[in-house]
Amino acid sequence: MPDPATPDTGSSADHAGTRRTPPPFARLGLPVLTVQALRRADITEPLPIQAAAVPDAMAGHDVLGRAPTGSGKTLAFGLPILARLAGAPAIARAPRGLILAPTRELALQIERALEPFALGLRLGTAVGGMPLARQGEKLRRGVDLLIATPGRLADLVEQGAAVLDEVRITAIDEADHMADFGFLPQVRRLLDLVPGDGQRLLFSATLDDESVQDLVRRYLRDPVTHSVAAEPETTTATHHLLYVEAADKPAVLAEIAARDGRTLLFARTQYGAEKLTRRLRDQGISVAALHGGKAQNRRIRTLAAFADGGISALVATDIAARGIHVDAVSLVVHADPPADAKDYVHRAGRTARAGADGTVITVVTPDQRAEVAALTTAAGIQVVEHTVRPGDRDIRHLTGARTPPGPTTAAAPANPPAAQHGYFRGRGRPRGGDAKPSSGRRPRRRPSR
Repeated sequence: MPDPATPDTGSSADHAGTRRTPPPFARLGLPVLTVQALRRADITEPLPIQAAAVPDAMAGHDVLGRAPTGSGKTLAFGLPILARLAGAPAIARAPRGLILAPTRELALQIERALEPFALGLRLGTAVGGMPLARQGEKLRRGVDLLIATPGRLADLVEQGAAVLDEVRITAIDEADHMADFGFLPQVRRLLDLVPGDGQRLLFSATLDDESVQDLVRRYLRDPVTHSVAAEPETTTATHHLLYVEAADKPAVLAEIAARDGRTLLFARTQYGAEKLTRRLRDQGISVAALHGGKAQNRRIRTLAAFADGGISALVATDIAARGIHVDAVSLVVHADPPADAKDYVHRAGRTARAGADGTVITVVTPDQRAEVAALTTAAGIQVVEHTVRPGDRDIRHLTGARTPPGPTTAAAPANPPAAQHGYFRGRGRPRGGDAKPSSGRRPRRRPSR
């Protein structure tokens, strides 16, 4: 750790010539230029996981961190990686730092979060849904820190566009999410290609998964363990169950989605997300869908529109339950109950972030009552129960629900149903969004010459 008496701490002198206490991030061992970049970004006080993990990561120890999404763990592992990579040139096709993330959105979010603090280092991403050749070309030009999803990185390695024998520090983010998605075999194959004497940082919201523990035992050497916010990040949200008849459910969801404010609705499947989105859009509600069946550029645009208010409601699968941060999501709605308690916790964690207020609603039909009761009990969530019908005062009081605007004949929505963009192809829809419908007449043939 830097000596507080040296200029590199970023401390300043008072009128008597004595040194003041170094800034908090400087006391964690980060270099002065990083501390200054943090200050420019108006980040002056480390969050608990950062204060705990950064000093050990800077000292070169393997670190095992338990912290939920939204706790600041990206900087907890990202800042030490950037600091430890500084001062050496990038190598063609061979990154010196590697961050593995389970989803495209999370990988891109990590890149955005770290970019202001790269200070001359080259960052790159390798994720699915984007041109493989372009990512390979960037690697050939040299990338200091590569942020990748396991599948796409495996493709690049197989093609020879990426080699991992120069990686000196590796971070695995959302390890439990990797396990849920079945990515850990790919992660193990990639880690087997990384030099065994390198530094490893593993972060996860939970550490009780046996496959995650196996990863820790196999690849981390005497890790220093830090755990913060062990309880789910849903403590400042209020949780409600709305019991509805199956026939009333679409109308209730439409009233909730028509509210003012940013609303995130979760469906279990891609098909369910598309179906609900179409129903809501038919009621004049500004809404879009987000799921793994969407092209990456469309997913990026959809998230940006939701973040900047271009759309007020987002219907998503569990792809948005972790690692995606959008400010001021005041209401999370389980349009379909989640599969288990862990999924409930992560979905609900999209609201009531950073101490803000939030509400979590689960819409429950009669056949789902036992299932939802079991998962809320397993999640340790205290819920308030309501039996409602469309138009009930309880719905309006809890969510700010309003009567939907109704069908509209306005211009086509900015984010049309995915079936028009390759999703569910082969069901009688045009293959491309720009395809013109047939007039039913055969085209006139130009006479031959």
